[in-house]
This record gives sequence, C-alpha cells and structure tokens, in this order.
Amino acid sequence: MKTTRRIIQIDEALCNGCGQCVPACAEGTLAIIDGKAKVVSDNLCDGLGACLGECPTGALTLVEREAAEFDPAAVEQRLAELAAQQEENPKPGKMACGCPSTQIMAFAPGEARCDGPAPTSTLTHWPVKIRLVPDNAPFLNSADVLVLADCAAAAHPDLHQQLIRERVVMMGCPKFDDANEYVDKLARICRNAGIRRLTAVRMEVPCCSGLSTIVQKARAASGISLPIAEIVIDQRGVMTEKRNL
Repeated sequence: MKTTRRIIQIDEALCNGCGQCVPACAEGTLAIIDGKAKVVSDNLCDGLGACLGECPTGALTLVEREAAEFDPAAVEQRLAELAAQQEENPKPGKMACGCPSTQIMAFAPGEARCDGPAPTSTLTHWPVKIRLVPDNAPFLNSADVLVLADCAAAAHPDLHQQLIRERVVMMGCPKFDDANEYVDKLARICRNAGIRRLTAVRMEVPCCSGLSTIVQKARAASGISLPIAEIVIDQRGVMTEKRNL
C-alpha cells in the first residue's frame, strides 16, 4: 500500500559512491550499487533521515512523495539477509549493517579517584525510560528535559554531575525503539507539561543521530517554540559537540 510520506531521495549526480551513508541507516535501506548509493526498497526507509549528515556531497535529502509504507517486518528480513551475508564474508568487530556503534572496542579504565567523597546520584525521579514516563508525570511540569541515549549513560564518566543535575531525564534508543512513538510522546509532553527546554544527548555514531531528529520532530509536532540542544558523546565518554538545534 502506498501513501504520501517523507522518504530519502538520492541525487546521483552528486553521489560519489563513498558509502558513508550506508552504515548510518540502521534499517539497511541503502546500498552502493554500480558505484552509487541506492534505496534498496521504499518500505525499508523510516523517513527519519539519520543518514543525511553522513553524506559529504549533500546528495541525500528528505522529500515528500508517494511511496510504500514503512514496513518493520521487511526491515527485519533485510537485516537478516545482511547478517547471512556477513557470516559468509565476515568483517571482525561489526554487525552486517556496518554501523560503528556495533564495533567491539575495549578501553583501559580511567584512574580511580580515591582522594574525595564517593559520587552521589542527582536523579530526582523514576521511571526514566521514555516509554514508561507518563505524559502527566508531575516531575515534567516546567522541567528542563534531558533526552538521553541509552549508550551515552554508560559512556559518560560524570553523567550525573554534568548532565542530569537539575534536569528530568528520559532514556531510550533511537535505533531499536519506535521513533514515531517517541516523537508523539515528546510532542504531547511539550504541549501539556510546559517544559522549558529539550536536550538530546547522543553517541557519536551514525545510528544514534536519530535521537536529535526525534527531538526536532517532536518540537515541530507540538507547535510549541522552545529551545532544544544536542550534546554528542564519543565512545570514550568525551563530549565532542554541543549546539542548539
């Protein structure tokens, strides 16, 4: 069944076939075919545009056009096919989708601090998962909301003092969770709770960039003009970027 919706469009005249967009798509929508990036099938594209920022030539855009509806079952089948290809021709450390967030990495832990008091939690509420936080939770009223990628919580060494303090935190994964559900929920919260600010904290890997897109789409859907920001954390837990969206 076809519907009019947002979907990726590729300008082949601009595409240089570098392939940087391919691992940025968690659904396996894109592939390099005959030296150019191609959309394998319309029903694999969720329309969030996580791949847009990875194209060095600007060949990728989001357009509104008639296309097959996004099909999660087709995505599962596509990823299974890619996984089978990976087994036949393995590349150590990465899943078939090629996403850098799946690459196995080992870090030497930082030196423990023994000369000061033990750190304390600055968390002021529960639950913290986006799916579980009620739209009408009292702690959301006039809050500064931190929309936190699950992996960022594990990577950042001083999460509570630098990011969670004096904020309401809502956690989720833009790759494995339902992005549209997140957009709808955050839009309702923006409209009804009178929140002061949204800050997306994501990892510096392509599949996590969807979290910032979710926050921007939620603001647009809410019809409320409020400041939103993006903080990017690398795999070593270093804050590499902070900007307003």
